[in-house]
Amino acid sequence: MAVNSLPDAYRHLLDEIGERPRRWLITGVAGFVGSNLLETLLRHGQHVTGLDNFMTGYRHNLDDVQARLPAQAWDRFRFVEGDIRCLATCKQVCEGVELVLHQAALGSVGRSIEDPILTSDINMIGFLNVLVAARDAGVSRLVYAASSATYGDHPDLPKVEEHIGKPLSPYALTKHVNEVYAEMFARCYQTQAIGLRYFNVFGPRQDPDGPYAAVIPQWFSAMINNEPLRIHGDGDSSRDFCFIDNVVQANLLASLTSGAAAVNQVYNVAVNARTSLNELYTLMHEMLAERFPHLRQYRPQYSEFRVGDVRHSQADISKAARLLGYTPTHRLEEGLRASLDWYVSRLTAPS
Repeated sequence: MAVNSLPDAYRHLLDEIGERPRRWLITGVAGFVGSNLLETLLRHGQHVTGLDNFMTGYRHNLDDVQARLPAQAWDRFRFVEGDIRCLATCKQVCEGVELVLHQAALGSVGRSIEDPILTSDINMIGFLNVLVAARDAGVSRLVYAASSATYGDHPDLPKVEEHIGKPLSPYALTKHVNEVYAEMFARCYQTQAIGLRYFNVFGPRQDPDGPYAAVIPQWFSAMINNEPLRIHGDGDSSRDFCFIDNVVQANLLASLTSGAAAVNQVYNVAVNARTSLNELYTLMHEMLAERFPHLRQYRPQYSEFRVGDVRHSQADISKAARLLGYTPTHRLEEGLRASLDWYVSRLTAPS
């Protein structure tokens, strides 16, 4: 259940952020996670440089952030269109920056299986470019988007940071390599980095379109528009779904923690819960059926399991709670209800 007030560690951090403006870089700023980070930082008086090449991000995400903020807040944002695969671009955007939130990546297990070279080029070479640029610019800390895919075929639940298995996809491998590179840079160059292993993040601004769309926005779109909804496998596969507000909290806590033991670590970012795809469908269907009568007779379709997908996923979040003060504010149902109006307003055709 979501709390009425923010966790103490996070509330105090937001107060501190508002009192001291800093200069941040967000890579992948036009994406789902990046644009939500941007909105929070600008709302709290920060100066932000954003980098995106619009391969998976969208200008309308930036427009949406701008529309939700006063003009003086938006004036503290500088956007650079560019690619993390270009070292010179990475060096340019890191100049004068104190903190980097690295969200740029080519996501999707399925896409990585279809095109492992492109995934590796962006996720590994691009990440290395950001590491080098941040090191050379004297950035105080890099917080980067890691992934629960790193756990691979390790069978234990819940997932604990210290125990991973063999990767099940090129995407999973690239995310593991990111962690190894960050650890190596800390040893060789005394840099500071923190990796956040995201578990099935969802929320407003997550793209519902395209063949690689995440399950929750894809299902919102299918049900609202009365289109076929496909469940891969038998529907008993389970995930630890994590609302975007929890991810924003984890990024800011990781960026500004002063605990020496907390730095150069990786953390799970989730809620320590497990929901099957069938349960997710039932929950979303019940929420939307209140507004869309056509859903009374609506049923999902089942297909083959997808190559590279893990069967079950659930995160132990005790390490992030202990070292960062991370406390999720939204569980799955609360996050879905917080997302509902956003998706309905954008996916419902004008009458």
